[in-house]
Amino acid sequence: IGLLECCARCLIGAPFASLVATGLCFFGVALFCGCGHEALTGTEQLIETYFSKNFQDYEYLIDVIHAFQYFIYGTASFFFLYGALLLAEGFYTTGAVRQIFGDYRTTICGKGLSATVTGGPKGRGARGPQRAHSWQRVCHCLGKWLGHPDKFVGITYVLTIIWLLVFACSAVPVYIYFNTWTTCQSIANPTKTTASIGTLCADARMYGVLPWNAFPGKVCGSNLLSICKTSEFQMTFHLFIAAFVGAAATLVSLLTFIIAATYNFAVLKLMGRGTKF
Repeated sequence: IGLLECCARCLIGAPFASLVATGLCFFGVALFCGCGHEALTGTEQLIETYFSKNFQDYEYLIDVIHAFQYFIYGTASFFFLYGALLLAEGFYTTGAVRQIFGDYRTTICGKGLSATVTGGPKGRGARGPQRAHSWQRVCHCLGKWLGHPDKFVGITYVLTIIWLLVFACSAVPVYIYFNTWTTCQSIANPTKTTASIGTLCADARMYGVLPWNAFPGKVCGSNLLSICKTSEFQMTFHLFIAAFVGAAATLVSLLTFIIAATYNFAVLKLMGRGTKF
């Protein structure tokens, strides 16, 4: 076959939903992990510089920040491996689904996959047993592992529930920094508020970041405004926003994976094997 026809067959069999979800997953995880790690480091520096003079006050906070940073390392590694696995599963099951509908001519690899995930012929034709091609055997073995979208649906569903909690947690620092930034805006424009500038404060203790006996624990008035104008505060605030956006993108990619895998599972169940739920 010609080059154009070969490329057309490859494009027809490509799992576009899984490709988009994988790209979105990698982008979201990289954004969440990279920006989240740097934002936590910036938060640690801000607490040490402006909100507490005693190391024992924020010693526990530093341990929590370091624990979250290690969690970020593990999250990045896991999602890059799992995203690649979901993409491979998408290629395998999508090829079988397209063959069922008759709009995808399988190659040698596709024939081995189809025999695995759709319950097709096992290599016995009109002339008796036929010797399977080596590539077909390899794909047949891989299909036994990857050709079960129902398992991936369950795992991805549980992972999505867990990531919802991560997504909610990533919104908390954005909320804290936004409140602090809003207070700074009120201090910078005293005509827009009836409160005294000296009473406008950012208290890290009220958010549970520091214990109530921490000193000073809060910063008020013009001192708070000077903190908001520093590059450290601005950078940390925007990094937390970027991490929140990355968590949202990862959540969307997981939902896309669930939809694609569920569709493939339904087609293979109802049409490929002819069985009922």
